[in-house]
Amino acid sequence: MNRVELLQRSCHHAEHAASQDQIAQALSVLTDWTVESGKLTRTFRFSGYHKTLAFVNAIAEIIHHEDHHPELVVSYNRCTVRYDTHSVNAGKGGLSDNDFICAAKIDEVFDRDFS
Repeated sequence: MNRVELLQRSCHHAEHAASQDQIAQALSVLTDWTVESGKLTRTFRFSGYHKTLAFVNAIAEIIHHEDHHPELVVSYNRCTVRYDTHSVNAGKGGLSDNDFICAAKIDEVFDRDFS
């Protein structure tokens, strides 16, 4: 898996959690993301609140299109994005390909429009 492959994919109904090897491979591609409390997490920093909200609005289109919704924590100059997939592990949750796909797409928006 590489960044280009992730960007070309779309989310799908996920029933199986990613293995530890798959998570490690994804983190080698998504270098600014970490796994915290079982969620794929990244904090994005901005020069002010208006830029933070512009970012949230920009990623809302991806979130809606992929139908995969993260937890967003928004403050004055940062936005923390936390992804996991509730449907995997027989409904117990975990990480799936969908989390990695969306993370790559959100990184692309940040890199293109906000960095």
